[in-house]
Amino acid sequence: MKNTKIFAHRGASGYAPENTMEAFALAMEQKADGIEIDVQMTKDGELAVIHDETVDRVSGAKGKVRDYTMKELKELNVSNGFEEFPQVKIPTLQEVLDLLKKSDMELNIELKTGIIWYPGIEEKVLCAVREANMQERIIYSSFNHYSIQKVRELEPDAQTAYLFGDVILYMERYAKESGVKGLHPALYHVKMADFLKEYQQSGLAVRVWTVNEEEQIKKLISSGVDAVITNYPDRGIRAREAVLAEGC
Repeated sequence: MKNTKIFAHRGASGYAPENTMEAFALAMEQKADGIEIDVQMTKDGELAVIHDETVDRVSGAKGKVRDYTMKELKELNVSNGFEEFPQVKIPTLQEVLDLLKKSDMELNIELKTGIIWYPGIEEKVLCAVREANMQERIIYSSFNHYSIQKVRELEPDAQTAYLFGDVILYMERYAKESGVKGLHPALYHVKMADFLKEYQQSGLAVRVWTVNEEEQIKKLISSGVDAVITNYPDRGIRAREAVLAEGC
C-alpha cells in the first residue's frame, strides 16, 4: 500500500489560526508529513503567507494584501476567533522556510495568483526556496496554471501541480501534456464518476483537498492517493495508522 502523506492545510488550521507560525508548529507536533501554505505579495514586494487577497476575514482590518507593506501586515492580529491564540501575526515565507528547515517536512506552496497575478512572484518564491536550499522538499501549486508554467520555465525540475475547482474535461491529459507532475483536486471531484481512478492511472501525483472527516481520509488512503490535505493533521495520522493496521 502506498504511504499516503498527510499535509496540514494552512497548518493545523482546525486547531490554530490558519497560515500562522502557531498553526505550522502545531502541525509539526502532530507529525504531519507536510504543510500547505498560501503566498501573496505585499506593497513592498515581500512574500506574505495569507490565504485571502484581503486581510478582512482573518484580521478585522480592511484592504487588499497588495496595498499593505509587510511591516504594516505584521501590525495586524490574525487570531481569527481563536481565544487561546490572542496575538498572532502574518508570517513571511522566509519565516516558514526557516521553521521547516529544521525538520524533514515537505512544503506545498500555493501561489495565490488566481485573482491577483502578482508580477514576479514566481521568481521571488523560487529564489527564497533556493536560498533556503529546500528545493527537493517543495511542491508548487496554483489555480492559475499560467503561474505554474512560469515556475516550470524558471525551474524545470520543480515539483508542480495544478489546483482546480471546476470539473475539467480530461484534466489528467491536459496536465500531463503541459508537463506538470501532480493534480490537486477537491474532495468533491474525487467523489464523482471515475475521476479518482483516472487521475491515479495517469501516473501523476494526486493530492486531495480539503479532507477533514476521518472516514473520508481512510477511504482516500485505502485508494492510494499520494497525499491528503486536511485542517486536522492528527486525524489524518490516526486514520493512516488505522488503515495500515487493518491491512496487516
